[in-house]
Amino acid sequence: MDAGLSANTAAGFRALPDPAPLAMPTQSLRQAPPRSPRPASSPRRIGLRRCLVIGGAIVLTAFGAREMYRVLAAVNGPTVLAIVMLALFVPLFAWIALSFTSALAGFCALLAGRRSPLLSDAPPATRTALLMPTYNESPQRVMAGLQAIHESVQATGAGDLFDIFILSDTTNPDVWIEEEAAFLALRARTGGHDRIFYRHRPKNTARKSGNIADWVTHFGAAYPQFLILDADSVMAGETLRHLVAAMEAHPDVGLIQTLPIITGGTTLFARMQQFAGRVYGPLIAHGIAWWHGSEGNYWGHNALIRTRAFAASAGLPELGGRKPFGGHILSHDFVEAALMRRGGWAIHMIPGLRGSYEESPPSLTDLAIRDRRWCQGNLQHAAVLPTRGLKAISRLHLLTGIGSYITAPLWLLFLLAGIAISLQSRFIPPDYFPAGKSLFPQWPVIDPVRAMWVFGGTMALLLIPKALGACALLLHKADRRGCGGTVRLVASMLLETVIAGLLAPVVMLTQSVDVAAILLGRDSGWNAQRRDDGSIPWRDTVRAYRRHTLLGLVLGGIAWAVSPYLAVWMLPVVLGLALAIPLAAWTGQRRAGQALRRLGLLRIPEEVAPPPVLLRATALQRELAATAPAGLRQLLGDAALLAAHRAMLPPPRRPRLDPPDVPLLVGRTKLAEAECLDEGWATLTPAERLACLSDAEALARMAALARA
Repeated sequence: MDAGLSANTAAGFRALPDPAPLAMPTQSLRQAPPRSPRPASSPRRIGLRRCLVIGGAIVLTAFGAREMYRVLAAVNGPTVLAIVMLALFVPLFAWIALSFTSALAGFCALLAGRRSPLLSDAPPATRTALLMPTYNESPQRVMAGLQAIHESVQATGAGDLFDIFILSDTTNPDVWIEEEAAFLALRARTGGHDRIFYRHRPKNTARKSGNIADWVTHFGAAYPQFLILDADSVMAGETLRHLVAAMEAHPDVGLIQTLPIITGGTTLFARMQQFAGRVYGPLIAHGIAWWHGSEGNYWGHNALIRTRAFAASAGLPELGGRKPFGGHILSHDFVEAALMRRGGWAIHMIPGLRGSYEESPPSLTDLAIRDRRWCQGNLQHAAVLPTRGLKAISRLHLLTGIGSYITAPLWLLFLLAGIAISLQSRFIPPDYFPAGKSLFPQWPVIDPVRAMWVFGGTMALLLIPKALGACALLLHKADRRGCGGTVRLVASMLLETVIAGLLAPVVMLTQSVDVAAILLGRDSGWNAQRRDDGSIPWRDTVRAYRRHTLLGLVLGGIAWAVSPYLAVWMLPVVLGLALAIPLAAWTGQRRAGQALRRLGLLRIPEEVAPPPVLLRATALQRELAATAPAGLRQLLGDAALLAAHRAMLPPPRRPRLDPPDVPLLVGRTKLAEAECLDEGWATLTPAERLACLSDAEALARMAALARA
């Protein structure tokens, strides 16, 4: 964090406000704090709500397990393969059943249409920090979103109570220079010299969670609450005002979030994601808000957090052991919410509050890259589950995070077990007299009619929530028109369901491979996300999905060898896997997405009538994208930019106290031997460039080379 403190010593320039330290102790996972009372903001009869949702899921699971047992049971009892298949079916069906009962609760809550009791119309009275952690992201995109948010907040009349912090963990030296230039330009455009701040960390310890904790420990005492944004986040000023007013009105609340709406999609895949999120998302969000109550989860960004609660309860420890399970906690949001709730603070969601927006990965491949990192983080939660003092619902959240990825290999095993049973019945003669002498043979029996009912019931639990989400949207005239009317909405639902169904086995295999790789000890790393173009070179697409295609062809061949009827039964899975390469390429294209948009399909209301803050963010992004990116020569040739950069440098190394900076030492040597700037810069590695940009002596040498 000291990277920015020296900025305050430069006359006439302050990249950061005065320090306001706040202690953030590391929390123990082995020692529970004193038991806290039930939060005052907790809904009444929350126990009954949970009994209805969880109890209903248990009843459905028990019924489904009994029917599946009857399907698989032979006259002389189930086989080993049947037992394996049943053992896989029960947790998978329970997962679907809980999602169904939660969605059903969400539908009832949507129909009730009640305003959240947390909301308040009082104007905010305390200061709020808007934090934008960024890691090698496009500075133009980041600054466009921040400026749109800043202007929207100013329009509410409460702009003086909101400060913006750009918290950079960027490791790309060229992006770092662009960030600083874009930060100065943002200040100049908005006049927010005392409201918009920037800090670049020389070492991104603990990644995003460490970035936020670093801010809390240096500036947290000055802000009663802060809100975390993502690089693609946009929020309306009125939404921020309502969130702050709600937190001020309820002193027991530690975190409040609303449902971000996915927007801005141009590729077919992104437009599918935003359509599904807009039509089905409110149903899911209202459902979990209804039965989670004051023990909700945290989804990583666009959430308002009470600074004192976060500092006192959410200091994350390092997990023991080696990566990928040990080390810093990657999926920190789930754990932070659980620790805050353990500390006595309420965690709420207000899904009916509009004005929070984000974007989707543009392609299936980009989703898989992000999922790989999330998968590792969620599997880490297995080490957090035994934490003393966690509430039961918080443990359920952690289990849900683990289950969202573990279910993929379970589905794959379930599929393979079913094929194995089919192969066994086709090629291995049954034992008609297993118990010795018997007057009548015992015929192995699998009830095809009951099997069809089990399959139909499972699909109903999967598809009914989609239908309910569409029904709830149809009840709102503006939303119905925004989706193109009833006919186009239904057509879009069918299209999204078919394509998503074909992509489901592809995602299943990808996540199964990820889980296996993580269990074998492979770390996912930390890479910047692509947020615009989903097109990928054909060679890379083939390399990424050749295993999917091969498995699909093998499964199709096996199914056909057993029976043409089995081949037809497995057609959705086989087809999705066999066509993985063209599906991934096609859904990642803008051309396909825009063609459907012109037909009025996969439309959402925010696309037809964009909110002002989104229109402004889009216009600013286009405007800023046309500007030339800043580079090393601009840094060295622009006196104001260079002075600001120097003012924000970290303090120099302390001899005999700090370890030697090897990249810096090598970089200095290379620059000392260079005869011109281009020659010297070209010989530096990215790590050496970053180190030299962080060092006053190396900067002076580069400036001298630029003048030569």
